[in-house]
Amino acid sequence: MNIEIQTWLYDIIKAIGEIESFFEDIPKNFFAYQNDLKTKRAVERNIEIIGDAMNRILQLDGSIALSNSRKIVDTRNRIIHGYDNVSDDIIWGIIIKQLPLLKLEIEKLLAI
Repeated sequence: MNIEIQTWLYDIIKAIGEIESFFEDIPKNFFAYQNDLKTKRAVERNIEIIGDAMNRILQLDGSIALSNSRKIVDTRNRIIHGYDNVSDDIIWGIIIKQLPLLKLEIEKLLAI
């Protein structure tokens, strides 16, 4: 595997780990998340990192299959360029549904 791709995959794993750490001491509750501005901004920043790394991977090697990669890149773009249109529902869906699967896929690719 290309060293750049490997580095970006580790960046994604690290960002997912940071997002998971925000919920270590509290239950994953949408309404609590929605009312916690600091956590929302921290999650959004990590999704920006994940989306940017994923976009770089796709540009370098489109054959690497990661679930919902295009949706996550699109969400990253929306956070950066249309910050006033960021939906808490969409971000929450990524946290709950997409990130656990993405983490498993990347761990398998990296054999960790």
